[in-house]
Amino acid sequence: SSSASVAGSRLSLTRGLNSSATTFGLSHNDRLVDVYNGVAVLWEHVVTQRQSQNFSWRPLADENRGFTLRINKKDKPLILEPYLDYITDRANEIRRKNQDRFLYTNSRGGLLWEPVPFKHPSTFDTLAMDPQKKSEIMADLRDFANGQSFYQKTGRAWKRGYLLYGPPGTGKSSMIAAMENYLGYDIYDLELTEVHSNSELRKLLMKTSSKSIIVIEDIDCSINLTNRKKKVNSSTPPPPGKNPHYDDEEGGNSISLSGLLNFTDGLWSCCGSERIFVFTTNHIEKLDPALLRSGRMDMHIFMSYCCFPALKILLKNYLGLGDGDLEEAVLKELEEVIDDAEMTPADISEVLIRNRRDKVKAVSNLLEALKVRAERKRVNGEEEEEQEKRALESPQEGGCDELKER
Repeated sequence: SSSASVAGSRLSLTRGLNSSATTFGLSHNDRLVDVYNGVAVLWEHVVTQRQSQNFSWRPLADENRGFTLRINKKDKPLILEPYLDYITDRANEIRRKNQDRFLYTNSRGGLLWEPVPFKHPSTFDTLAMDPQKKSEIMADLRDFANGQSFYQKTGRAWKRGYLLYGPPGTGKSSMIAAMENYLGYDIYDLELTEVHSNSELRKLLMKTSSKSIIVIEDIDCSINLTNRKKKVNSSTPPPPGKNPHYDDEEGGNSISLSGLLNFTDGLWSCCGSERIFVFTTNHIEKLDPALLRSGRMDMHIFMSYCCFPALKILLKNYLGLGDGDLEEAVLKELEEVIDDAEMTPADISEVLIRNRRDKVKAVSNLLEALKVRAERKRVNGEEEEEQEKRALESPQEGGCDELKER
């Protein structure tokens, strides 16, 4: 489409099914020159009238359409096969980027994925995050998407795991949407509470497509994954078909930790390619260490409170204010108080949205909210420090009194 729009003398415009992009094509019997590895090739859009008559009830098009590819004989052995492979891969990539993307969720009581159209506006440009950290994440995603030969060469399954952790409101869901828009992958939002066994979990994995992001949000709250297997009280007889010493959760109504580990890093996880697993949690300390090791969660991303570079992104997003639009004194005040306030991007966004019609008022109210939050944090910190000091001193004083009494 891009080549035709530049080199074609006559163009046809089409819009494919489930696509929001307009495609430029060659008109009837028009030609297009393409260059691959320094070799020029010629494409011709051939349209001929249909000769045979149609006697069936179903109407047929009255013309045949096709493309003729012309390559010099001396160049044919060098580029024909790799060029056609390149055309096919590029066409699939363009088709995937242009077509509507979907958010899938597993249905209640079933093993089916239910799709809904997904058009989230979050991108890495609008994501309120330290720019350097964003660049590292984008580079890692780029390396993964272009790493088929690397993963084949090293004998690794073509998959990657990301753990997003941090306080609520720091942009974990927005990060997932930005990843989806950046790569053009579909998202499978896995609700673990609707999965009743490890075998169901495997079947759901098998029904996901390649080039997809499989998400488990708030994994620390979804189900209890503290132990791979739990010992059963010896005084309680096991249910029929159960091991008397261990409760095998495989056939029960819950998922075991080992089942989830196999889902992300076992043999079944290799049935498919170019998959990304994303776990989110507000409390990383509650997760089993087995979930956190490399190979399962390869990159741990801390979604922190709003920092000054992230604040500037929010000011640009909501108020259209760049570095030169604010006074140096105001910027300096914001920079001095932002770290002590420990406000999330969601909290700051709410202040800006509420006052977005008046930019000056919005910045003033934001600065005041940051100062109030920072002062509250300081007072609470002093009180906690005083309480800890009293707690440490109390046993010592009690001990001295006891000695004196004795």
